[in-house]
Parts: sequence; structure tokens; C-alpha cells
Amino acid sequence: MSKTDTEHTDHTDHTGKNTEPDLGEAGSQLSTAPVEPPVVPGLGPVGWARWFWRQLTSMRVALLLLLLLSLGAIPGSLIPQSGADINKVADFQKAHKTLAPIYEKLGLFHVYSSVWFSAIYILLFVSLVGCIIPRAWQFVGQLRGRPPGAPKRLNRLPAYTTWRTGAEPEQVREAALALLKKRRFRAHVAGDAVAAEKGYVREFGNLVFHVALIVLLIAFASGQMYKSDGTKLVVEGDGFANSIIQYDDFKSGSMFSTDDLVPFSFHLRNFSAGYQTSGPSKGTPTTFSADIDYVDGAYGKSKRTTIKVNQPLHIDDAKVYLVSHGYAPVITVRDGRGDVVYRDAVPLLPLDGNITSQGVLKVMDGYKNAQNVSEQLGISLFFLPTYGGGSSVLSSFPALDNPVLNLTPYHGDLGVDSGIPQSVYQLDKSHMKEFKDSKGAQFRDNLRPGQTMRLPNGAGSVTFEKGVKEWAGFEIVQEPGSGWALAGALAAIFGLAASLFIQRRRVWVRAVPGPDGVTVVEMAGLGRSESAKVPEELGDLANLLYDQTSGAPDPEDDAPVTSPDPEVVPAEGPEKR
Repeated sequence: MSKTDTEHTDHTDHTGKNTEPDLGEAGSQLSTAPVEPPVVPGLGPVGWARWFWRQLTSMRVALLLLLLLSLGAIPGSLIPQSGADINKVADFQKAHKTLAPIYEKLGLFHVYSSVWFSAIYILLFVSLVGCIIPRAWQFVGQLRGRPPGAPKRLNRLPAYTTWRTGAEPEQVREAALALLKKRRFRAHVAGDAVAAEKGYVREFGNLVFHVALIVLLIAFASGQMYKSDGTKLVVEGDGFANSIIQYDDFKSGSMFSTDDLVPFSFHLRNFSAGYQTSGPSKGTPTTFSADIDYVDGAYGKSKRTTIKVNQPLHIDDAKVYLVSHGYAPVITVRDGRGDVVYRDAVPLLPLDGNITSQGVLKVMDGYKNAQNVSEQLGISLFFLPTYGGGSSVLSSFPALDNPVLNLTPYHGDLGVDSGIPQSVYQLDKSHMKEFKDSKGAQFRDNLRPGQTMRLPNGAGSVTFEKGVKEWAGFEIVQEPGSGWALAGALAAIFGLAASLFIQRRRVWVRAVPGPDGVTVVEMAGLGRSESAKVPEELGDLANLLYDQTSGAPDPEDDAPVTSPDPEVVPAEGPEKR
């Protein structure tokens, strides 16, 4: 038997093209990277435009733009954005008098719509498109063509083996062709050799990765332009229809229109929560669920479902998330004549993990004091779901184990008719007066469910009704590009894995009669990059092919012939002159 040569001298350049002159077409087109000669741009706009386009569509510039895009997104995560929360932006500007004007000029309060971020985004998009089109065209041409024929001197390839056999050259080529096709090589007979190639999935994965990046860019852009995000607090027994006027807070993209809102509505039947009752995690929430009846469309049928944390309701492109909850005590207010002027559940905002809550009740119309004079009432509310007794001012547990409601009433003008917007959770006391008790101190009282507080001097009463309701906070999100973004991310992972772990390689098997009439078999392999996989695979193929053909002794001795040795043995390099 002869020797197995598997030299690892790399004769390939950065494009994957073999630079050894004797290989010819055999070492070409192992990659779909466009081969561009280092041409200095000629004078004039056409030459400079060609040079700029080649630079922009190079992989080096694409990676640089991708890095710049990632770095540009950092301030969008660290600095308050006007599109997300304009109040936080205002607070930041008040607290940082020096930095705020600089950030404003740089567009750091609206990063994703700034000129510089958009420029990077568009350049990256153009770079990827310009890179994909020639690669895809070249890849299609490679699939339609055949693997190139064998070079004249196979022993110059990185992986090489040879042996003698008593079989005819045609028999060896037929056996090699069948073996390579069985191993999923694209193979054909070219002259006195069999040419085969494998690993096209590598280039396909590379193209898929680039296309997936474009899909991600498009999905991100459409999501930013057409998205909408709003929140709504709904008390048990109340409902919500997907209209802008019903949102407590709403923000949207620059291309969003009210016609893009998905038509639906829902009614909150019941909200339930469970908490850890003992141990170091006492009071930690265990379950949150909102039972609702919803209608898909304007005239759809009512359906029942349960929304839980991280289990939103999906209606077309809209998702309804359960994001918060709290309590809404039912309060009845009577005026000096005993007439009911207000009766409703008042949502209160939680202050801590045990849902110690506060809020405001505003009676704007219908109230008259003991002198039958029309006034407005404002009552500050402080609620403890589980009152611990004594001087405790905080709830000791989030569930309704021992609810207590503290009320501090005021009378006068709430200022709601001034035209200045007010928060429903804050009380403007500038035109309000305190109620005084018999000792001249500010009047306030603690009530349990079912108890009533009498206002001084016959000004009326306030009753804390039994049966405290709960409210749920919902976030309604529409992101048209979220599905495409997920598909693009999965495709990018698949494409990247294929391009990293699959190697493009070629194998040639030449069988010709030797000087003594005995068939000489040469087998060589070439990969896109230096790897031990090509010699190992070539050794396995050589052993299988040797077993299918009868061996012949070397001309210098009559020793029995053994199978080709797959062990790596350095081969002779190109002859120097």
C-alpha cells in the first residue's frame, strides 16, 4: 500500500478561494463571498460611487454598523425616552440642568427616532441587501452547476491518499460515484475522476442569517412605527372597550392611526389573588388571575377566559396583559339632608408589597351642606387591607383579613372647573377647607366595613360599605412586527449555527492505469478552511472504497496490500524553483 497524505498547509485566502495555482477551478467557489479585485477608484463620481458601494456592502462594514446600532441602543435603555414616559424626561431635565440641553441636541431623549440612529439603521439595511443579492445569485449558480473537475496534481491538496488496485479504472469510478452519492455528496464523473461536493447548507445558512437580520430590522421598524401601548384600570363589575378615550395612559408609534386599534371589549367579572401565609416569604403573591368576558369585534359573541401574569389574552394583533391590582372600597356619601350624592367603588393605588393604599374621593356635583349651600367634597383615603392594631400605619398582609379605611374630609372648591387637568388620585387643597372636630383639630376617622363617619355640624355622612372590590390593571399592546421578529430571530440562530458547524468541502477520486498496467487510485479532499474533519472524512471514504475494490501490491515488493491508513502524515509541499 502507498501512503496517506493529509497536509494542513492552508492555501485559501479570506474569501475561501484556493490560491494554489495548480488547483484551478477545483479550489474556487467554496464560498459565496463576492471576489472583488483591489481596484483603486478612478477619478470622477462613478469611481468614487463604486468604491463607496463596495465598502458599504462588505462584511467588515456590516459588522461595524451592527456594532454601532447596538451601542446606539444603550442610551435608549439608560436615558428616559419621551416616547415612553414624558414625565420621567421632564424630571430628568429638572434634575440635570447641564446635561439636559446636551442630550436634547444629541437626540438622546428620543434615540430610536433620532437622525443619527436612523442613519445607522438605514445604512445597515442597505449594506445587508447589497451583500445578500450577489451572494444569493452566486449560490444559485453553484447549485445549478456541477462540482469542478479534479486538478492535475491531487497530491498538492491538504488531504490526500493513494493506493493500487486490481480493479479496472471504470469499476473504481463507478464504486466511488455510488459511495459518494450514498454519503449525500453531489457527485459526477469528470474525465478520469469523480468530483464530489458537500456542505451547501453552510452557505445556505449564511444567506438565511443575513436575510433574517433584514427581517429583524423591518420588524423592528414596523413595530416602532405602528405599535400602540396603553393601560387601563378596571374595577370588578366594570368593563373596557378598545378606544383611545377609555385608556388611562396611551402612547403609539409615529405611523399609528386610531383605525389600527383592534376592535374588542371585555368585562371584568372577578379578580382573585393568593399569597404565601407563612414562612420567610409570607405575603409573597402566589397567584393572580382575572376572570373576564370578552367580545372579539364589534358584533362578536361573548366568550369567557382567565388572564394571568405572563398569560395574556390574544385578540388578533393585540395582547391584553395583567400587570397590576389593588383594592377599591365602596363608599357612600350623603349630604346634610341625608340624600345620597355619591356611591361607587374608589380605586386606590398600592404603596407597598402589602398593598397599603391611598387615593382620593371627589364629590363634584349634588352635595349641599347643613345650610343647604352647594359645595364640593374631597376626601383623602388611606386603606390598610390587614390592620395590625395599635399605632400601625401600614398593612401587615396584602389580603383582606382586617380592612380599615382612614378618611380625612375637606369641603370647598376642588378646582376641577378651572380647565387645568387634575389627577384622580390627588387632591388640590388650595381652595378646600378642613372639617374640624369638637376640639378644633382636623377631623378624620377610621372605619371598618359597614361603619359610617358623621361629618361635623350636620354636614352629612360617609359610609364604608361592606364588600371591598378589587381592581386589575391591564396593559393592551399592539406590535404588528412581533411575529416576524420572532421568526427572524429563530432563522438567524439556525443560519448562524449552520454557517459555523457545517463545512463546505470537496472530494475527488481519480483512477487511471499505472505504468505497469495496474490501476492507481488517488483520493484527495479540500475544505473551505483548515479543519481536521476533511482528512478524517477522507480516510473513512478511502477505507470504504478500498474494501469494495481488490488491492494490488506495490511495484517494489510483493507484500500483501492493506487498507489506506487514515492517520495524518505530512505531505510534500509544492515544488520550489
